[in-house]
This record gives sequence, C-alpha cells and structure tokens, in this order.
Amino acid sequence: MRSLLLLASAALLIGAAPAKKKLLTPTDVVTSSPASAWKTIPADDLLVMDLANGGRVVVQLAPRFAPVHVANIRALARANYWDDASVYRVQDNYVAQLGQNESEKPWPAGVQPKPPEEYMRPTKGLAITPLGSPDAYAPNAGFADGWPVGYSPKAGWATLAHCYATVGVGRNLSPDTGTGGELYAIIGNATRHMDRNIAVVGRVIDGIEKLSSLPRGTEALGFYKDKAQYMPIAKLRLASQIAPGERPSYEYMDTGSASFAQYLHIRANRHDDFYIRPAGGVDLCNVQVPVRKKTA
Repeated sequence: MRSLLLLASAALLIGAAPAKKKLLTPTDVVTSSPASAWKTIPADDLLVMDLANGGRVVVQLAPRFAPVHVANIRALARANYWDDASVYRVQDNYVAQLGQNESEKPWPAGVQPKPPEEYMRPTKGLAITPLGSPDAYAPNAGFADGWPVGYSPKAGWATLAHCYATVGVGRNLSPDTGTGGELYAIIGNATRHMDRNIAVVGRVIDGIEKLSSLPRGTEALGFYKDKAQYMPIAKLRLASQIAPGERPSYEYMDTGSASFAQYLHIRANRHDDFYIRPAGGVDLCNVQVPVRKKTA
C-alpha cells in the first residue's frame, strides 16, 4: 500500500508535460493583424480583366512608380481599347502577355505614345522597410507602399521587383518604352534580371491562376501558333468604371506597420511545427505582401 502511495505522489510531483507553446506562422500574423495595419486600394488603381472563359484577373496598379504608363493604362481602359484584345502569348515559367498584338489600332485620346523610361524612381519620398537579407539584383531590397523593391541608398534609386504575378509593359528594343497597351504578367520564377529594364506597372492580386494555367504557346517565346488559340478578353476596365455595388475591393498590409515587421521576421525565420531548421533569411519575392478582399 505504501509503495502505491509513493508512486502516486511521484506522479503528482512529475505532473503532465507542459503544453508546447504554439509558434506563430505568417498566416497567424495576417489573420490577427488589426484593421489599422491594412490600406484600401483605390478603385482607380484596380484593373479588372474578365476573360471570355469566365475567369477574372484583378491587377493593382502602381502609379507612384510608373505614373505616365499607369495614366496611359487608365486612359486605355476608359476608352475600351482592349475590347477585342486577347492573351496571345503564354511562355512556360515566364510570362503571359495580352493586348492587341501589334495591331494598327489607334491610340485613344489621353494616351502618351512615347512615355519616359519609368524603370526606376528616386528613393526620396519612399518609406522603405528593409528586407534584412542580401539581394542578388540590387544593393538593397525591401518594401515601399506595399510593393517589393530593389534600391540603392547611395545612388538614390528604387525599382519595382519582377516577382511572381508582377505586371509590366511590353516594349520593343530601346529607345521604345512601350505605352501600356501590351502587358505581361510573370507566371513562373521571379525574373529579376528584368528589373530596371522595363516599366513595371502593377501586380496581379487576384486570379493569377487564370493566366498561369492557360495552355503554353508552341511558337518561339511562347506565342500561340494561330488566333484560334488566343484567349479573348471580354472586358478590361478600371474598378472605378464598375457600379459601386458590383466593383471588387481589396486592401493590402501596410509594409510600414508593426504587423508587417512581424510577418517579415517570421517569413525569414520559420520555426513552427513543420520546420526543423530556420533559414535565417528570405528572398525578396518570397515575402508576398498580404492582399485580401475587403469586406463591406
């Protein structure tokens, strides 16, 4: 009897093992972040593309980085320039490209045919949150106004990074800079070698799978062999052109917020249940700035 009592006492002293503390994931940070950590995307900065197959692709525009090209895109959307346009090039692990495919369709009023090289902008006026890890394509990397950027504090320039879902302006050889009538979206690995060489005007924030899942073109550079393979665009317009009750609305996490700082730290130091060894660093394009649909 005495032995049983001693064993029971020992069990009480040892007790149950303490519960393991749950380690936060990036998703935990996003879902628990306060409303103050989010910024609404203006309706004039949302380009809504409805494909003929029923798919919808929503692009957030970046007027602070390519103001003339973005102004052109807005003018083209308001003039219904893309009514008979299509996705005519899908290159595996690279880009999906859309537009009129070098047609002679005239530019509508308000479009500047020869925009300046908006491949970089001054760092002055940008509040940049540093990535905290080395970057292979710029002296520094980080986030500004919700966008991933490469930048040089010494030379004073910043450029939007070509990450997955980035949207840029198709152009011919320099000095051509493209107008905004031909657009591409990155559907594969980040193409950072294109940074500072082409105008980046935004990113797909919803529906990138509608482009990345299209059949690959079989001709050089992923062009479709004939027009029967094109994916027609039913409508391409600004959200501000859609009735308020029907237009989509989104918000992104403020990259200057405490929530984003925590999110960035955890992205670089994953140590939740699945991970055995934290990486201790992160690539710029692997820190997707959180974007979500805005609830009414």
